[in-house]
Amino acid sequence: MAKIIQHWVKRHSFNLNTLYPKVALMVAAEFWEQGDLERTVLDQQPIVSLWRSVLLLERSHCDKSSNPRFSDFVDKQTGYTTKNILAAPLMNGKDPLGVVMAINKVGGNEFSKADEDLFTKYITFATVIALQHYTSYMYNVESRRSQVLQWTASKVFEELTDIERQFHKALYTVRTYLLCERYSVGLLDMTKEKEFYDEWPVKLGDVEPYKGPKTPDGREINFYKIIDYLLESKEEIKVIPTPPVDHWALVSGLPTYVAENGFICNMMNVAADDYFTFQKEAVDESGFVIKNVLSLPIVNKKEEIVGVATFFNRKDGKPFDEQDEQITEALTQFLGWSVLNCDTYDKLNRTEWRREIAAEMVIYQTKATPAEVQQILVRHHTSSCFKETADCDQREMYKLLRANIPEAKDVDLLLFSFSDLPVSELDLIKCGIRCFFELGVVEKFKVPAEVLTKWMYTVRKGYRDITYHNWRHGFNVGQTMFCLLQTGRLRKYYSDLDAFAMVAAAFCHDIDHRGTNNLYQTKSTSPLAKLHGSSILERHHLDYSKTLMAEESVNIFQSLQKRQFETVQHLHDVCIIATDLALYFKKRTMFQKIVDATEPMADEKEAIAYVSNNPIRKEIIMAMMMTGCDLSAITKPWEVQSKVALMVAAEFWEQGDLERTVLDQQPIPMMDRNKSDELPKMQCGFIDFVCSFVYKEFSRFHKEITPMFDGLNNNRVHWKELADIYQAKVDAIENERKRLEEEQAKKATGEDGGEGGKSKTCTIF
Repeated sequence: MAKIIQHWVKRHSFNLNTLYPKVALMVAAEFWEQGDLERTVLDQQPIVSLWRSVLLLERSHCDKSSNPRFSDFVDKQTGYTTKNILAAPLMNGKDPLGVVMAINKVGGNEFSKADEDLFTKYITFATVIALQHYTSYMYNVESRRSQVLQWTASKVFEELTDIERQFHKALYTVRTYLLCERYSVGLLDMTKEKEFYDEWPVKLGDVEPYKGPKTPDGREINFYKIIDYLLESKEEIKVIPTPPVDHWALVSGLPTYVAENGFICNMMNVAADDYFTFQKEAVDESGFVIKNVLSLPIVNKKEEIVGVATFFNRKDGKPFDEQDEQITEALTQFLGWSVLNCDTYDKLNRTEWRREIAAEMVIYQTKATPAEVQQILVRHHTSSCFKETADCDQREMYKLLRANIPEAKDVDLLLFSFSDLPVSELDLIKCGIRCFFELGVVEKFKVPAEVLTKWMYTVRKGYRDITYHNWRHGFNVGQTMFCLLQTGRLRKYYSDLDAFAMVAAAFCHDIDHRGTNNLYQTKSTSPLAKLHGSSILERHHLDYSKTLMAEESVNIFQSLQKRQFETVQHLHDVCIIATDLALYFKKRTMFQKIVDATEPMADEKEAIAYVSNNPIRKEIIMAMMMTGCDLSAITKPWEVQSKVALMVAAEFWEQGDLERTVLDQQPIPMMDRNKSDELPKMQCGFIDFVCSFVYKEFSRFHKEITPMFDGLNNNRVHWKELADIYQAKVDAIENERKRLEEEQAKKATGEDGGEGGKSKTCTIF
């Protein structure tokens, strides 16, 4: 087409210097304005005739005011003076393909009618060539689009297990059809609500709340992973988890802007852009310089932005055009919709995992039977309720239940030194029921006596018969929580409902424990690890406790109002998840600040108001109480602690054996029974690194809890003595080994030197 125009210009003495973008847009705008008028005023579909689209723009004597539509933008930029223009559009039916302009007639002040007629004839040929080029270009575009969608579809349905792998496979496969030098995909964190323990520092004012940009659905914009496809020379793919803010694809702020607003952004000239902070120089050691950028959101079926795809530098050097936008938009839309496949697959998997876990629970656990309940709710001939339990008045049932459970003072329930070792498991169930009566919550919250008994018995049966994390440990944690509230006088910060929920959660905190820790669940790829991403066992214990709440016959919270029941469930969340020691170091600094704040308060009412009027402080103390309860065996009298420590170690060694035999891995020293002699030394380290802080701070917080700290220190003395004895034996063995080595070395030296160390060649007189 260009050759035809040039030939025509040479023959007819026209000066064709350049194509003016502003003038071309002006011509097209006039056509569109007429079309709008035909639609709105005449109610007709506009038809633009090629022959009527030739415009003659004359500027007599260079008078710029002769035609108000003319823009002198290019003249000012280039210094060229435009006197007259002959322009015509190249049409494809109703759609303009472009504009041809002849500028400044040579040898004349204006284009004549003959010039227009001749120009129109050449425009006919130019249109044919333009249509040929346009058809070829659109064929290429549609071919690319179909290839992109076809290959994307094949890879999307090939990978259903993981959205990251799904995106990666699809985007890598279509790289040859995208015609760009680089592209980068940022995956957004889909978390809408933070964990409650991550919100504590913000709510306490220790950490500034997030003030950055958010997605349209309210999520904080956090690119948790970036996948870079570097195609400008040697193909290279880089996967960057938790990318830094100065990553070359993010530093401009464009992906964040797209994620915030959901816009498609086509930056045709990065160097001239002032809104975003693009790097004007090379972005890395390869010398790659960003020239133009096309960035699009990846949106799923729920209209949530799950990521941002950004394409850099079209290969032919031109800016990305409308066709590029359509191809990449189709790609990102397809990827966004395909997220539904991953979500559905994940939901199916989670359903299957829950079914497996539920089936395992059902097989292993059963609810308390009537015969087992009657072991506690036994009726005497002297009782006024000598009839079926269902026919008894609830007050009579309470009286009957109280008569069959021990008094708190008779079994030392209110002492931190309580030991379960001389108590039978059935009697521990009775002692657990006594705790609730002592709290005064049974009658206040209308807990049926039979339901309370069934619940307590079912919780006991929920614990597996394993070495340490069994019902006895579960009871000890519940008893310690009860003791902290009553004897430790922490009850004053909490309502009766809080105390009810806290003690119940403490009894359930390790229910259905398997005798192995969270790390083993992950390594062995157990269904629990697949279901829960963090605090694996703790979340399982929580789910189990809520399962009991869903069963009417064993739900001790059945008489609560809806809001009260929701409070109980939330407190179970706080208490049971808090027993994960991995979270211990997150919460202990916050607890220490509360202790520092209340310690100088002389007025008890001031301290109570400081804690009880702030729900977050109450939860932090509650969480630390659960840690103190869970570790309380370390504070018991030495006669008890030494036995319990051996049970804990035995369970660890059993896990170590599993790691060797099942996982074919070497266990850590704490789990290695071959290093059992180092138990005293490891106990001292555990006390110093983990336990000491808990009980020291609690003894500062409430002096009534000091006996626990004293017990801890006393046990450390005993463990240190045993550790020193063991170390002395190790040192003696080492010294003996060195002595034998030295003797062997001396003998070897004597043999080399001859008999008695004398020379065989010289005699000294």
